[in-house]
Amino acid sequence: MSHPVISEFDIIFAGGGTTACVVAGRLAAWDPSLSILILEGGQHTLNEAAHVQPYQFPSHLAPTSTTMTFNVGNPSPRLNGRAPIVQCAHCIGGGSSVNAMVYTRAPASDFDDWEADGWESKNLIPIMKKLETYEVQPDRPTHGYSGPIKVSSARCKLRASEEFIRVGTTYHKRQYAEDTDDLETCNTYSPWAKYVDGTTGRRSDAAHHYVYNQAHNANLQIWVGKRVKRVMFQDKRAVGVEFTSDPVSCPDAGQSSSIVRVSKLVVVSAGAFGSPAILERSGIGAEAILKRCGIQQLVDLPGVGENYCDHNVLSVPYFAADGAITMDPLWRGKESTVQENLAQWKINGKSLIAQNGTDARIKWRPDDDELKAMGSAFQPRWKEFFQDRPDKAVAIFAISEGYAGSLLSILPPRNYLAAFYYTLYPASVGSIHIKLDENGREGIDFNTGYLDDPSDIVPINFGYKKMREIFRRMPSYRGEVPAGHPCFPEGSAAVCRETTGPVDLNAPDLIYTAEDDEAIDRYHRDRMQTTWHSLGTCAMKPRADQGVVDARLNVYGVTNLKVADMSIAPKNVGTNTYSTALLIGEKAAMIIADELGIECRPYSESSGKSPRSRL
Repeated sequence: MSHPVISEFDIIFAGGGTTACVVAGRLAAWDPSLSILILEGGQHTLNEAAHVQPYQFPSHLAPTSTTMTFNVGNPSPRLNGRAPIVQCAHCIGGGSSVNAMVYTRAPASDFDDWEADGWESKNLIPIMKKLETYEVQPDRPTHGYSGPIKVSSARCKLRASEEFIRVGTTYHKRQYAEDTDDLETCNTYSPWAKYVDGTTGRRSDAAHHYVYNQAHNANLQIWVGKRVKRVMFQDKRAVGVEFTSDPVSCPDAGQSSSIVRVSKLVVVSAGAFGSPAILERSGIGAEAILKRCGIQQLVDLPGVGENYCDHNVLSVPYFAADGAITMDPLWRGKESTVQENLAQWKINGKSLIAQNGTDARIKWRPDDDELKAMGSAFQPRWKEFFQDRPDKAVAIFAISEGYAGSLLSILPPRNYLAAFYYTLYPASVGSIHIKLDENGREGIDFNTGYLDDPSDIVPINFGYKKMREIFRRMPSYRGEVPAGHPCFPEGSAAVCRETTGPVDLNAPDLIYTAEDDEAIDRYHRDRMQTTWHSLGTCAMKPRADQGVVDARLNVYGVTNLKVADMSIAPKNVGTNTYSTALLIGEKAAMIIADELGIECRPYSESSGKSPRSRL
């Protein structure tokens, strides 16, 4: 069947997420004569309030959202038969346009663990510095001060975070530091910086700071509402892509296919879900997967769609004091509060509009007493992976001043706090592949792997107990929201309820019975969810080790085709993944520029008109 060929470009990006914006933007700035096309299934985010106003980030997780794709996993006995839902971004800028904007960087050793030539930390740290403008503290040796992505501390502080740190450094007996994103510091309480411009109060995303600021360059084109179906080949050389209208972004458009041809390179950049799907639809993958979908195999790469990794998170609500300042009125859409804060934000970038509600955290490692309390099930994992790697945290414990979770619609309007805890290096892995249903329609065969390894739930169960003890000692604490906590048996000392205030700092910890522990375990299997940090499904590994791309991001077995996004990460990273997606983008741009003979010039914001208009 023939399809209309509508144009030709030097480079085509299949996907317009964070990494694609970085690579395309850098290449366009370095060589404006390059014709570059970004094909993105979602819509534009340029100066859209829901994307540039930080406080609005929870709106993208609403069930009716079109800026996220809701990927439904297979039911798992480890999750008490639940089918987990894992969202991924569906818009220009990808996760950078919808995430919670928390600034976290992986320990440098994570990249050394990848064992990929050129991706060692000594080679990547200069790139990490190049991409950011760190507005939090001056003269920090591992941070950058002239890059496109702005990092700042909150200009409108929320007091409960200070309480969280104070209890953490006293009751929890951990140190305090201003900067725990120096690529090595761990197990220390700190403020939590944000990907928010400290001057404008706007989200600092890849779309606005790499591509939208080059609107003057007619050779850089972005086509939205376009779903890439497959890469086209001629003798195993990528020569174009086939695409249709995206059914979510363009529900009324026809589904006829078009082809756009390429002269130099196709870069698949559709994320941990989209990239392996595009490769499989293009005939690249495991024979059994392709055969069941009626796709002729071009290259046998059984690693495509394997090695799925994520982090496991819980958000647990607590009642807060009536006088506490929280994000709740804004997240509930209280009109007078929203308008008051918007007016201030439009003047100087300050107010709760520039907040994500999260100002403090700890990258936590258990001490000897905590390890003992966690029991024997975690000991092998601790000894094998964590014990001799002091820079690797087991989990992040954090506070949110306000609650925007799944219970929001049924809770009465008042002030809340939320305890976040999420594990950074789960041992479990999953997979994501395409499949056809009985009517021949494409779907996904998605095994999250969540909690498959028995060691993974242990720090989560412990995290609930430790975070509850920390919250119980904070002055703003007014008890637990029962509907959002484990259902402890009647008469248990652990039963959740509203209270009139905190316990004393030196009060004894709650005692949990074996039955209480079962309730916590059951609660976590029922409630644990994605941290939206999906990665690893087109892993940068040797081909014999189920690798999909080499260290130059070339897909094995074909030419003129690369993958550049979080799917190439061969192992998990101990961080919120925006920082890593930016890094992969910068590195990929340098690799491609080197192969095309393009000089990598320093970043200059003056090279493009930055879209800074307030909304």
